[in-house]
Amino acid sequence: MTDATRLKATVYVSGLDTAVNDKILADAFLPFGEIVDITLPKPDLPSATEPHRGFGYVEYEVTSDAKEAIDNMDQSELFGRVIKVAQAKPQKDASEGLGSKTAVWEQEGYLAKHAVSEDDRPAAAQGRRDSDAALDPMQGLEELDVAGPKPA
Repeated sequence: MTDATRLKATVYVSGLDTAVNDKILADAFLPFGEIVDITLPKPDLPSATEPHRGFGYVEYEVTSDAKEAIDNMDQSELFGRVIKVAQAKPQKDASEGLGSKTAVWEQEGYLAKHAVSEDDRPAAAQGRRDSDAALDPMQGLEELDVAGPKPA
């Protein structure tokens, strides 16, 4: 199965109680199809006492089973808590975007998206000069120095 197909067959489940484990999650989602894998991410801190971070992933054999689980389990109750079930999204690369350790302009995709080609450099420079020489917002208001209505 390709990564794209696996992702379409995976659902994200959030709002899980700490009492929920792999077996309970499997029992709750088994009626919708054959489950390939269940993942409950552990807390990042070694001193954390929770068994998981309050969310998990359920991967189905077939994409239609995942859609069926989303339709039936979203906003349902599990261990006294309302859970949210949605299509899983691809994991973001930790080295790109906001929250990464490198500056945005030093990232690989930034220059490709925002760089100005040699052909466009004169136009970009002209645009900067035009914006620097902004018009005076009070220009044209010289005749309006008298308050009130105009005398007839």
